[in-house]
Amino acid sequence: MNDAIIEAARDVMGSPWVYAILFAISAIDAFFPAVPSESLVITAGVFAASDGQPNLLFVILFAAAGAFVGDHISYFIGRTAGSRLRNRLAGGKKATATFAWAERMLGERGGLIIIVARYIPGGRTAVTLTAGTVAYPLRKFTPFDALAALSWGTYSGMIGYIGGHAFEDNPLLGLGVGLGIALAVTGLVELIRHRMAVRNKRRAAAGSVASESAGESADESPGDKPQELV
Repeated sequence: MNDAIIEAARDVMGSPWVYAILFAISAIDAFFPAVPSESLVITAGVFAASDGQPNLLFVILFAAAGAFVGDHISYFIGRTAGSRLRNRLAGGKKATATFAWAERMLGERGGLIIIVARYIPGGRTAVTLTAGTVAYPLRKFTPFDALAALSWGTYSGMIGYIGGHAFEDNPLLGLGVGLGIALAVTGLVELIRHRMAVRNKRRAAAGSVASESAGESADESPGDKPQELV
C-alpha cells in the first residue's frame, strides 16, 4: 500500500505540471485557507531530496510566486469588498478575534506582521484581507509581502528537503518528519502570539487601573476638603 502511494506521488512530482500546481495551490490558499499549500510544498521538497525531482529551486520559486499573487488577490478583495466581506467571514468567535488581532497588529507592527502572519494558518488571510480593508498602502504591502512569500516558500521547501535527505529510502517517513517540524513551528508561533496577547492585556489593564487611581487622587485635592472650625 505504501509503495503504491509513493509511486503515485513520484508520478505527480516528476511531472512538469507540478510547478503549475504548486503555484495555483499556493495562490488559492492565500485567500481560501482550506487548501493545504504548505503540505504540498513540503511534499515536493521531500521528493526533491529523495528522487531529485522536482527541482528544489523551482519548488521554492513557484510556491513563493503563487503565495505572492494570492496575497495580493486577498488584499484587493479586502480593498473592494471592504468590511462587509470581512464581517461575513468573521461569523465565529475565533474568526472575529483573528480579524481584530490582524487590524490591531497592522496598526502597531505595520509590515512586520505581514511576514509573521504568513506562518500562521488563517492569520495570513486575515492580515492580507484586513490590509486591503483598512487601505494599508500598496507600496508598503508589496515589498513586505514579497519577503514574506519568498521566506515561506524557502522555509516550506527546505523543511521537506531536510526530511527527505534524512530518510531517502522512505519518503513517507521524511514527509512525516517535515510536517511534524512545520506543525511544531506553527505551534511555537501561536504560543508566542498568545503570550504577547496576554501580556498586552495585562499592560492595558494595569494602565487603566493607574489612570483611574490618578483621577481619584486629582478629585481629592485639598481645596475640596471642608475647613475645620476654629
